[in-house]
Amino acid sequence: MADHAGRPESLMNKIVEKIHDHHDSSSSSSESESDDKFNPFGYAETKVYRLFGREKPVHKVLGGGKPADVFLWRNKKISASVLGVATALWVFFELLEYHLVTLVCHILILSLAVLFLWSNASTFINKSPPHIPQVGLPENFVLEVVSTVRIELNTALAVLRDIASGRDLKSFLSVIAGLWVLSIVGNWCNFLTLFYIVFVLLHTIPVLYEQYDDQIDSFAEKAMIEIKNLYAVFDAKVLSKIPKGPLKEKKKD
Repeated sequence: MADHAGRPESLMNKIVEKIHDHHDSSSSSSESESDDKFNPFGYAETKVYRLFGREKPVHKVLGGGKPADVFLWRNKKISASVLGVATALWVFFELLEYHLVTLVCHILILSLAVLFLWSNASTFINKSPPHIPQVGLPENFVLEVVSTVRIELNTALAVLRDIASGRDLKSFLSVIAGLWVLSIVGNWCNFLTLFYIVFVLLHTIPVLYEQYDDQIDSFAEKAMIEIKNLYAVFDAKVLSKIPKGPLKEKKKD
């Protein structure tokens, strides 16, 4: 009788243990699955280097609107038309040595003459006069442009102020080198040619970078490592040997 009484108890204990084991295994598997969903690439994720610390797509970096569509050639006809008009203006002003005021005046003279003659001749030839639309700049558009320009100017002035305050030597040297290169380029060409070169670069570099961003980022990472090594050597041999005044002692006194 004792054996028969002990068998059901042992059987119940085994069932309870199996239930607990199944619950523990399911809970551990669910935790592992949640961890995998949270970090599908493992705990040691390697962050991919992006040029200028870019974290957004190129389209978002350029503003994400119609200008970004033009620069990235989303609509090839519109982008080609814009680039063609800019090239034609550069040819007029730079190669043909046409002046802006003269060109605007000649276009207005021709347009007004054609419309004036057409409006008066329509009564003699029994045709309807030309429909001249009323053109005007919307107030919201002008305010948005002015606000955007103001924000960008304030940001640039704040950056220049931080650089001039002597807080970041690396940024100071970078800005000085950039301005020096820009001054050299300014001696080679005038402002119109420089503006046209920048405009053409905006229509070529972003779209090429969007297509080959992985290769360009890999090359830029290696270049940045070399630049940092050169800067470390320059800092150790030159910058660290420049004597600095006892500013901290004066402040303590």
